[in-house]
Amino acid sequence: MKQLEFESRNQDFWREMDDFLSQDIGPKASFPGDFPKRYRRLCQHLAIAKSRGYAISLVSHLNDLVKRGYQAMYGNKSIDRQNMLQFFAYGFPAVLRSNSRFLWVAAAVFVLPYVVYMLGCWVNDQLLYSIMDSRSVRMMETMYEPGLDKFGRERQSASDIMMFGHYISNNIGIAFRCFATGIFAGLGSLFVLAYNGLVIGGVSGHLSNLGYGETFYPFVIGHGSFELTAIVFSGAAGLMLGYALIAPGKLDRKTALRKAAGDAIKVMYGVFVMLMIAAFIEAFWSSSSLTPNAVKYAVGAFLWVFVFYYCFFFARTRVAAYQSLYGTR
Repeated sequence: MKQLEFESRNQDFWREMDDFLSQDIGPKASFPGDFPKRYRRLCQHLAIAKSRGYAISLVSHLNDLVKRGYQAMYGNKSIDRQNMLQFFAYGFPAVLRSNSRFLWVAAAVFVLPYVVYMLGCWVNDQLLYSIMDSRSVRMMETMYEPGLDKFGRERQSASDIMMFGHYISNNIGIAFRCFATGIFAGLGSLFVLAYNGLVIGGVSGHLSNLGYGETFYPFVIGHGSFELTAIVFSGAAGLMLGYALIAPGKLDRKTALRKAAGDAIKVMYGVFVMLMIAAFIEAFWSSSSLTPNAVKYAVGAFLWVFVFYYCFFFARTRVAAYQSLYGTR
């Protein structure tokens, strides 16, 4: 559809929305029953105009209507005062989708070494020793021996609460290294991502070679949906910083870094919450030998679908509105 036809079909609707939003709408205003539906339609129009490259004036006009509609419905608040629940419902997916190119790079750098080394260690049980010492390999093996009361633990006597704290400390440490080392032109984040991909993939292949797959995979499938994606997201946040330094565009590097850090920090807010959830699942659910493997696989599959749907498909029109209002890149 050409722009002129698009405008002629929807001009009256836009004018009605403009007239309504131009009224003095208080915080306790009563909206028409169909306003949410009309607002979603407006967001769709903005998305269409952007994707088809329509005139900047039209995109700007629709963007202004979307902002005003959002402010009318949810309040004119800055991101610093925004309700945390609203941020995690829409803001976190918004910043992820706005920076999807960094997510794809981070995912590739993590997943490719993972797959290659997993296959390599599955075929050759000595390959893992090239990146891990023999003591660490043996400790990893003993953590997944069949017949244990709790899997994935160095010390079987450790309580669930103690392991919960241990997992939080360990996982957040990895995520912070993925993020913070991005300041070195992104090279640090790439290295940490690749190295963790090698280690995790190598352990997966090695334990599969030993026949421990029936204990290892039911253990990791539940919390892995939050933990592994959070590691990738933290690497992507580091790449945002590195890219701003090596390709600042028309901005000076200091300004470019400051702008990139705004989105990167938002990503890390979500990462820390995801790692808290992962640690809770790992300590209180994944490690249990009492839960049947079939149940663990079913729950794990559900969690993987949930995480991907939430991050990349959930509430597209509301997320698009959040992007427009708060300027996520």
